[in-house]
Amino acid sequence: MSAPKSFFESEEDVAQSNKLARKAKESPFMLVGIAGFVAAGLIGAYKYKHRGTMSTSVFLMQLRVAAQGTVVSCLTIGLAYTMAKEYLFDKQPKENTKSLTN
Repeated sequence: MSAPKSFFESEEDVAQSNKLARKAKESPFMLVGIAGFVAAGLIGAYKYKHRGTMSTSVFLMQLRVAAQGTVVSCLTIGLAYTMAKEYLFDKQPKENTKSLTN
């Protein structure tokens, strides 16, 4: 029986961190989207003091739309990059395509 790496670290925690690392390698724009979401939240928290006469509910709705827009735009850019890399820049013939000649 092997001893855990740390007293407070379980196998499930290690599996989750490995899963996050694998997802980050597969789609780096996901991390950019999360960072953009956090940045929009921090900027919104800072601007909350200087909102003027705007009501809190309207300010929070605008902040939510900005944060979601940041994430969606990052994921869209990532998808466009992946599609361009796969279909436009990869000029190697596919292995599973059939030849038309018999």
